[in-house]
Amino acid sequence: MFRNMYDTDVTVWSPEGRLLQVEYAMESVKQGSACIALRSSTHSVIGALKRSVSELSSHQQKILEIDDHLGIGIAGLTADARTLAKWMRNECLNHKYVYGTALPSGRLVTDLADRHQRTTQSYVRRPYGVGLLVASFDKNGPHVYQTCPSGNVYECYATAIGARSQSGRTYLEKYCESFEECSKDDLIMHALKALVGCVSGDGELTKENGSVAIVGKDQKFTLIEGEELQPYLDRLELEGGNNGGNADEEEDDDGEAEEMET
Repeated sequence: MFRNMYDTDVTVWSPEGRLLQVEYAMESVKQGSACIALRSSTHSVIGALKRSVSELSSHQQKILEIDDHLGIGIAGLTADARTLAKWMRNECLNHKYVYGTALPSGRLVTDLADRHQRTTQSYVRRPYGVGLLVASFDKNGPHVYQTCPSGNVYECYATAIGARSQSGRTYLEKYCESFEECSKDDLIMHALKALVGCVSGDGELTKENGSVAIVGKDQKFTLIEGEELQPYLDRLELEGGNNGGNADEEEDDDGEAEEMET
């Protein structure tokens, strides 16, 4: 039995009990540029690498603000992420209009996971080809969530998704026990150090291809990039952390991925 006999429709099971179209959607997340998230006892931080399809184009936005208390980092199809971001913003606005308070992040990501899952049970729709990292702060403190095209959602202390994200994940696992007591600036530095290993080839993390966002106690969701990010990169350089990607990392099809998403 051949694989392509069972991957023409998202509702068709293979003999091994797999939904191949969903697995293909999850592969698109692995081809997206890296995105990491981590949290302390007071703040949540998202870091992302931005791609440009050519030297003549601008870099695509990888971190999107949803509400004052919540934002997302994306890896995969950017167009799918914009659709989900628009829906999440509407949910937050509707809740604030009806109840006068911010929408609890746990409720939003559960509804988001249900939205992902519904596309895996209908032949007229395809799964969303994007993975999201959600960073938020509510009355229960800071949160980091990871969603996936299959409809799964995980709450994490720290995580990384996208191409070459294993290097960033290894860094986060090594230092995760120290994140709890980190200050805001130290948490941002940990995010940048985790991103450095995800840079492809001999490239470096710069103010053009790097992006960081933070939200926390008495801190609205704030995007840090461009000139605002440069002081943190200078500090990273002084600490000897910005030495580009690891040549031993597994190679990904960046050329093909850039055609499809950034």
